Amino acid sequence: MGEHIARTLSLALPVMFARVGILLLVAVDTAMTGHFGTIALAHYGLAMAPHVFMLLIGIGLLMGTAVLTAQAEGAGESRNSGRILRVAVIHAAGYGAVLAALCYAGEAFLRLTGQDPALAEGAGRVLVIFGWGLPGMFLYTATVFFLEGIDRPVPGMIVMIAANLINLFLNWLMIFGHWGFSAGGGEGAALATTIVRWCMFFLAGGYVLLRVDHVRYGLRGAIPNLRALARRFRRIGYPLGIAHGLETSAFSTMTLFAGLLGAVHVAGYMIAMNLISLVFMCALGFATAASVRVGNAVGRVDPQGIRLAGWVSVGIASAFLIGVGIFFFAASDWLTAIYTNEAAVAAVAAPTVLVAAFALLPDGAQGVLMGALRGASDVWPATFLYLLSFWGVMIPTGYVLGVVEKYGAPGLMAAVLASTLCAMILLGIRFHRVTRRAIKRA
Repeated sequence: MGEHIARTLSLALPVMFARVGILLLVAVDTAMTGHFGTIALAHYGLAMAPHVFMLLIGIGLLMGTAVLTAQAEGAGESRNSGRILRVAVIHAAGYGAVLAALCYAGEAFLRLTGQDPALAEGAGRVLVIFGWGLPGMFLYTATVFFLEGIDRPVPGMIVMIAANLINLFLNWLMIFGHWGFSAGGGEGAALATTIVRWCMFFLAGGYVLLRVDHVRYGLRGAIPNLRALARRFRRIGYPLGIAHGLETSAFSTMTLFAGLLGAVHVAGYMIAMNLISLVFMCALGFATAASVRVGNAVGRVDPQGIRLAGWVSVGIASAFLIGVGIFFFAASDWLTAIYTNEAAVAAVAAPTVLVAAFALLPDGAQGVLMGALRGASDVWPATFLYLLSFWGVMIPTGYVLGVVEKYGAPGLMAAVLASTLCAMILLGIRFHRVTRRAIKRA
């Protein structure tokens, strides 16, 4: 047990910092845009709803990189790992180009959802700028998944630290208009993030080219059975992309519900969701550790190792999430003040953060359980459970509590709590059942 805890932490902690860094980019954008103005934050927040949906679908489609690489490493087939990376890079570029093109329909989509035309127009401009960075983000994601799969998570963490420092400086220039730049508000924040995402890919890709053994990991030469490997990659990626899409579209719909209540509720709800998402990214460090370590155990044909890798990750993550939840509950006003100095927005955000404190544990735990099931290549049943939890529970509950009963943003967050609790219980039961039978490689 002690060895499992130590190895889980050694992988989870740098991955946690790297995942937190992704959301920290958004958190800094949100906070700095919020201090620029409520309308700019509303534009940014509404654009994030469809953008995050597309972003996480793409990341889900690429998760076969980590699963197949981890299973190959566990089976002692390192040469296949680099071949998996090269297949992933091809897919990442294609997914990025398609989703970037869809961003140009953002304003029309937001108008169809009933958003105020002025808010939809501003958010549509922000979304287009976000789209320019999607290919770079997906190429970076594929590269980092490969590095994590071969047990090298530290470079991704270092790249993310550098990215956040660059983003902070670019935001200062582009949001507020220093050093001769135009004050861009939400559009300036999106442009800074887009530039940073391409920088992230070049840094991570440069590390692979310069510091990873090309021969050992099969980074050169022809790829045997390319089409078969690509099919295996997509066979894992499609259900995970759908699962991410179901979860993210549900959360995006909740943001749209907030939009029906006005700019102040969008801003207040975005603050609470940004905080809970930041903690969820910490949990994804443990989810990645669970996925890689379960995948390694599958490659070794080690049933006990599969069970321990999954449950140890859930246990450590739960202890962390409970501690953060207590902090959220005690410091809701202080956390809200980081994002806004407008009394109306703070009055909505602070009680929403209080509700979010209770949602942290089930939200993070279900993410870790999904990671464990991903490592075991059990993806379609988990996708159905996501559909049930997020669309069967979150959406109707959120609409009733937030819009019909007029509890606003706190009511929407209560629906998040109910749905993530449902997902945690269902995925826990599924992982228990899966680990009672023999598991084959993908």
